[in-house]
Amino acid sequence: MMIRTFAAACFAALSSALPLHAEVDIQEVTTPGGITAWLVEEPSIPFVALEIRFKGGTSLDAPGKRGAINLMTGLLEEGAGDLDSRAFAAARDGLAAGFGYDSYDDSFSVSAEFLTETADEALELLRLSLREPRFEQADIDRVKAQVQSGIDSDKTDPDTIAQDTFAELAFGDHPYGSAPSGTTESLAALTRDDLLEAVDRVMARDRLYVAAVGDVDAETLSIWLDRLFADLPETGAPMPEAVPYAVESGVTVVPFDTPQSVVVFAQNGIPRDDERFFEAYLAMQVLGGGGFNNRLMEEVRVKRGLTYGIGAYLSPRDYSETISGGFSSDNGKVAEAIAIVQDEWRRMREEGLSDEEVQRVKTYLTGAYPLRFDGNARIARILVGMQMEDLGLDYVNTRNARIDAVTDEELTAFIDDVLDPDGLHFVVVGQPEGLEATAN
Repeated sequence: MMIRTFAAACFAALSSALPLHAEVDIQEVTTPGGITAWLVEEPSIPFVALEIRFKGGTSLDAPGKRGAINLMTGLLEEGAGDLDSRAFAAARDGLAAGFGYDSYDDSFSVSAEFLTETADEALELLRLSLREPRFEQADIDRVKAQVQSGIDSDKTDPDTIAQDTFAELAFGDHPYGSAPSGTTESLAALTRDDLLEAVDRVMARDRLYVAAVGDVDAETLSIWLDRLFADLPETGAPMPEAVPYAVESGVTVVPFDTPQSVVVFAQNGIPRDDERFFEAYLAMQVLGGGGFNNRLMEEVRVKRGLTYGIGAYLSPRDYSETISGGFSSDNGKVAEAIAIVQDEWRRMREEGLSDEEVQRVKTYLTGAYPLRFDGNARIARILVGMQMEDLGLDYVNTRNARIDAVTDEELTAFIDDVLDPDGLHFVVVGQPEGLEATAN
């Protein structure tokens, strides 16, 4: 679930008005209380974007409490401290502050934007939401109903059915194998005490990452962070175990009454810290990256018109990793489309990449990268992601050179070692014609 409120439309204008950053000057700040953060000072406009991440996310749900962290996330703006939900919203709006709370498989994130002149008040309001949420029963019931509506909708959505089916096949009883919103039964059983426990399972110092971008210096940021996290527990719930991807090749068909079949496919992947990551990134961009300039889009859509869109990408999670993809196609054409995906996987394995493809994708990736740094909030999100992946302070300014340095020999070695056309498994949701299921 994502709850995101911006009290003042000015933040959108402020963010878009910032200049693009060809280089980013990142400072590492360590507070007197021992919190480490990354900071980019941008004093030209009097506001700050603060990005906070806690590693673990919805994978830290307690046993038998699936959906607790997702529900907790949706309730953090529904009142805190002495402020009920309406009073909290009025206080936030009065400060022209914006808070966003999100939970994912591997992280729980908090995004805050506020004016420099009201920073102390905004941060105290944020602290209350994180450490003193009210979790009143009326709010719990209302947000539960919203989550349940999503669960009901997912049961009739072929895209979600395909993703959930593959997740269950690939990861079983691991948290990755079930929906973070939980089931109707697990959601209904969640209590206020479960939500309070979820707060401390997720938010702890031993998994905290912080970045700030905007009108603040290192000394002031240190004061802010030590106040904000003064009573944060030292440790949270234990992290989940790694779960190896062990799905055999084949086709799983989930019957569903729809004119188009939805297809999700994957093979074993590589972790983000694998030394071959840039080779993998380049190869997958050529095979199935965004836009029309990739092989799968060219062969499946442009030449044959079998789908409106298709892609394949690296999907490294904290505790497992895949190379994944997906598309939709008419029931009568989906078997042909799957065969072409397998052929293109095999062709890349047998033929590798052309010099023209390599140069084109390097030019695209290096040219597009600076465009990501177009506002305080986006930069803060990038910096936190870098911290969580342990990429180092210099990554922003060396990343393009590392892409350019990838050699043809390294690309060939990655493709030979990892790309596995015989290891692909397809989950098909629909009424595919001429396609036989080879797995349950």
